[in-house]
Amino acid sequence: MFFELYFALRYLKAKRKQAFIPVITVISVLSVMVGVMSLIVVLSVMNGFRDDLMSKILGVNSHVLVLNYGGPFKDYEKVGKRVEEVDGVLASTPFIYSQGMINSSGNVSMAVIRGLDPRSVVNVLDIESMIKKGSLASIQGSADGLPGIIIGNELSRKVEAHPGDTLTVVSPGGKSTPSGRAPKTRKYKVTAIFDSGMYDYDASMAFISLKESQDFLGLGDRVTGLEIKVRDVYKADTVARAIQEKLGYPYWTRDWKLTNRNLFAMLSLQKTTLFVILSMIVLVGALSIIGTLVMVVMEKKKDIAILRAMGTSARSIMSIFILQGVFVGIVGTLTGLVSGLGICFILAKYKFITLPADVYYISALSVQVEFSDVFFVALSAVIICFFATLYPSWRAAKLNPVDAIRYE
Repeated sequence: MFFELYFALRYLKAKRKQAFIPVITVISVLSVMVGVMSLIVVLSVMNGFRDDLMSKILGVNSHVLVLNYGGPFKDYEKVGKRVEEVDGVLASTPFIYSQGMINSSGNVSMAVIRGLDPRSVVNVLDIESMIKKGSLASIQGSADGLPGIIIGNELSRKVEAHPGDTLTVVSPGGKSTPSGRAPKTRKYKVTAIFDSGMYDYDASMAFISLKESQDFLGLGDRVTGLEIKVRDVYKADTVARAIQEKLGYPYWTRDWKLTNRNLFAMLSLQKTTLFVILSMIVLVGALSIIGTLVMVVMEKKKDIAILRAMGTSARSIMSIFILQGVFVGIVGTLTGLVSGLGICFILAKYKFITLPADVYYISALSVQVEFSDVFFVALSAVIICFFATLYPSWRAAKLNPVDAIRYE
């Protein structure tokens, strides 16, 4: 093997009159490097986008929801205790979900009104860390005789309501009057602003206390359902099935994977598609390797003939050119990995690329490097380069030494 490696490295160093061959070799290395670098950066960005999106979604939404086919239900505290007995469940909290409108000084916007228990919700959701102005506990009391409400920062901008301002919440499910059903309205004092980093949530969601939402919506002691936090977020579907089996009818469950199935399926498809597309850059480098080896074989016919005449086997001749091409592929792959990981490090540290949050859900480009992706990209690049060496190497091994010497 040392014999083949010696000649493989020797043939990479061309003489002065053969300066074109190392130029092609450098182009091959650069092609492989750019392909590997692009794959590492793009896949890491896709991973970062997926993880950031998932963390923001699960910051506002729970891992599992427990609902009732009959709608809002009573005895939610007993149901919550039974749910917490299921293996894998960490905590539960009741919630109320309703749609309505928010009116602040004539500025009107649709909103999702969520009633929650400030004491237990912190064990399930990460809402408390999202509060930028005020506190989560502020919705429990009242300010100036008015109940408190927490709204998203984008919703705050839309209706021009800030902490200390008064706004009106309108519920479409009002009370019956002689002239028909009239929407129910109630004034609230803005006590806090939250920023989840997800534009859709920040522009449409408002939180009030569980007791207040029960009173405002006329639910009595009923709730819409329970939000559940599980130990392993990726096993939420398994825990959800266990909860449903324990509770039985009329309760049913829905996990975060099912709720956001289309979104994460799209991200997975995009990642696969981008990998296939960017792999074409590595193929360009592989084609350059083929061209380089073909030129080397043509130029080294005399050397090959002499080696064969001295007793070198066809297998060793083939190994020389395979090693030469693989060496180019490995150098290109390593430089691509280093440059790709370097770019990922810079993007992750400085976050100088910003995005429109209303389009991409997140406001800054996130990067998450996964070892499995790096390994797969490097392995794929080396394998592609290896297969690119087979035909030129096979042609070199099949060269007849008598014919080669005769025409030299």
